[in-house]
Amino acid sequence: MIELIPAIDIINGQCVRLTKGDYDQKTVYRDSPAEVAQEFESIGFKRLHVVDLDGAKSKHIVNTNVLRQIVLRTHLCVDFGGGIKTDDDIETAFANGAEMVTVGSIAVTNPDLFISWLQIYGADRLILGADVRNGKISINGWKEDSTEDLLPFLKKYIDAGVKNVLCTEISKDGTLQGPAIDLYKRVMQEYPDLHLIASGGVSSIDDIRALDAAGIPAVVFGKAIYEGKIDLHELINVI
Repeated sequence: MIELIPAIDIINGQCVRLTKGDYDQKTVYRDSPAEVAQEFESIGFKRLHVVDLDGAKSKHIVNTNVLRQIVLRTHLCVDFGGGIKTDDDIETAFANGAEMVTVGSIAVTNPDLFISWLQIYGADRLILGADVRNGKISINGWKEDSTEDLLPFLKKYIDAGVKNVLCTEISKDGTLQGPAIDLYKRVMQEYPDLHLIASGGVSSIDDIRALDAAGIPAVVFGKAIYEGKIDLHELINVI
């Protein structure tokens, strides 16, 4: 059964969603991310994906207080990403209650630092973020494209011990046009033991069913919730 992970993206302390990672295409949904997290928990979700979009853009953690409030007000397993660039950043995330941390850009720009974190914190607490645009890994809040191709990028870190990968197809993110199932299937064919978390484009319960049928271990979804495309009570009971 696919693991269901609702998402909260944060700008200026508010719950927002972007379209294709464009900060100029921002929609504010709620002023209190912690209240949204409490609602997710009350429905029956156990896990939450939190993205500090200010942090991703600024290249350092910004919304630490929001993370702390979510952790204090729920029992959700929170994985946190956005702006994790230094030892201080990752230590701050864990100190403020994140159970897992998602790291993407540093794995491209400073592989040695990423590997050191993998060794210090362990593969169960570190998620490799693989954000893809035109087949290449994108970094720094999706503002820059690297020269790294997805599958070789994953292989390098899976060989180093990575178990968890969050893969976002940027062209799908926030569009409600359906997930990049073929991309995720290709990854799982190459790395069948990987705990792959699909992200981007989910628009309905049927999309989640399709990912489940394709053998994708987990899915992150956000905009479909806030736009009323998915009934969470129905989802939690049918998946």
